[in-house]
Amino acid sequence: MTTHEGPPGYRELLVKQAIRDAHSRYCRAMDRRDEAAAAAIWHADGTADYGDIFKGSGAGFAAWVTETHLNFDRHSHQISNVLVEVAPSGEEAVSEAYITVALWTVPDVMGSVTQVTSRGRYLDHWTRRDEGWAIIERHFVEDFTTSQQLSADEVFPASRISRRDPDDPSYAFFSRVR
Repeated sequence: MTTHEGPPGYRELLVKQAIRDAHSRYCRAMDRRDEAAAAAIWHADGTADYGDIFKGSGAGFAAWVTETHLNFDRHSHQISNVLVEVAPSGEEAVSEAYITVALWTVPDVMGSVTQVTSRGRYLDHWTRRDEGWAIIERHFVEDFTTSQQLSADEVFPASRISRRDPDDPSYAFFSRVR
């Protein structure tokens, strides 16, 4: 990140925006099953603690969840209520971000799906290194998870434009400015 001089608090705002952008890129990576983009939110030595779900490296989690999501037909991740505290040094920060994920199983022979909805929080410790801001330590706090059976007449066909891979139209759209 380039050092910018500006009014008081300017550098802190840049840090907070970088962290919010990283969270958004992570959600996109989860929904597109983009393992490399998901792993990029962590430093190479970053850790991920998802309780009973997964404990290990950030890259290990990205690989595990990419594989696990093969069992789901659709998923949607959202981040909200992102609170970021930047250390006085400006070189590290912590954040709490509320997350919601909705996952649909592959339809059964009758066209029914199970929707799994999980809500929780990411507690992240961020540091800035030469490659930029990334997570050194994440703890996922699950607040609650529900499962709901949806019959075929409750399931509307998902857009075939939406993809769970780099053929999703968002990749071409963002390439316009790269």
